[in-house]
Amino acid sequence: MPMLRFLTAGESHGKGLTGIIEGIPAGIPISKEEINKELKRRQQGYGRGGRMKIESDEVEIVSGIRWGKTLGSPITLFIKNRDWENWEKAMNSDKIFEGTHPPVTRPRPGHADLAGLLKYQHSDIRNVLERSSARETAMRVAIGAVAKQFLTNFDIKIGSFVIRIGSGEKEIETAYLSEKELLELSVLAETSSVRCPWKDAEAEFIKVIEQAIKNGDTVGGCFTVFAIGVPVGLGSHVHWDRKLDSKIAMGMMSIQAIKAVEIGDGVLLGKKYGSEVMDEIFYNKNKQFYRKTNHMGGIEGGISNGMPVIVKATMKPIPTLRKPLNSVDIFTKESSLASYERSDVCAVPAASIIGEAVLAWHIAEAFIEKFGGDSLEEIRANFSSYYKQIMKNKWLKHPTIKD
Repeated sequence: MPMLRFLTAGESHGKGLTGIIEGIPAGIPISKEEINKELKRRQQGYGRGGRMKIESDEVEIVSGIRWGKTLGSPITLFIKNRDWENWEKAMNSDKIFEGTHPPVTRPRPGHADLAGLLKYQHSDIRNVLERSSARETAMRVAIGAVAKQFLTNFDIKIGSFVIRIGSGEKEIETAYLSEKELLELSVLAETSSVRCPWKDAEAEFIKVIEQAIKNGDTVGGCFTVFAIGVPVGLGSHVHWDRKLDSKIAMGMMSIQAIKAVEIGDGVLLGKKYGSEVMDEIFYNKNKQFYRKTNHMGGIEGGISNGMPVIVKATMKPIPTLRKPLNSVDIFTKESSLASYERSDVCAVPAASIIGEAVLAWHIAEAFIEKFGGDSLEEIRANFSSYYKQIMKNKWLKHPTIKD
């Protein structure tokens, strides 16, 4: 079975981030500029920290692409950390630099600091925080950008917008939005500093962030990410680990600080009667099954049903506070305030871009599993054959009824 997978490596203040992608077919046009465009989108958003003034992420394509097209071999990407020059001794791999930087000894509540320290038996929290940092998501956005460029060959588009920051929320029923309306909201979000398509909500979100800045605090929120043009049949109901929604949920939860994921109406479904939220099925004169609503978020029984795939993800407030919370020194065991690392006040807009990358990856993964081949042309042929069968659905003949 064709399989798409990736690995990332690198620390927040190390030399840089490396990503290796395996399973991308040959012949896929890949633009370095498009990858860099996605990286720039991730770095924007009101409430971002000082790191964004230092870094201006650009990808280096090390292997797997020649003259603008994939070779079918592993793709290696690298993003340089511009701040490395200030951390060369502190993060150097050579033993001669040991002890040149003081250890971090006061774990931050809500971060991986203490749990990671105990699990791996470190004596310096920096050994944990450097990898657990959301800096790693820069590479995941680059990898997602490759997946996006693969999906464009099949007219599958990914977008997102922010619907809540802190106590500010824009109530919207995505179950009734058309593909065109979803795309329009995503385009409008690009013009907003908080990636919110609605001006009234945008102003409210900015006020919430400004209050957090004033208080030395942080704030989380929620974003919607969607995929349109997804064909029927991605994922499967036959095994738990092949369900499309389970893979997407896992991917979204793997984004740093994401604590809840909903598919379609998600939590709201538990507050309604079945007659209110099941997406009724119709059949038109073009011999196509269709639905007028999308409460299920485009996935039923772990399988895409042809409607837009819609996901909501909730991000907790960032654990690093300018006014630190209570903690304990790992050596003295005495009460103290948690350590402070340069950080964002709000990263929900950036998280929505990361969410796009994650969704693109898992849609591409399921697409290649379903229509797999070694080249773009082979996958196109497989997809075209399947699409024709689905459109004609000739096999749907009642065993006792003749034409």
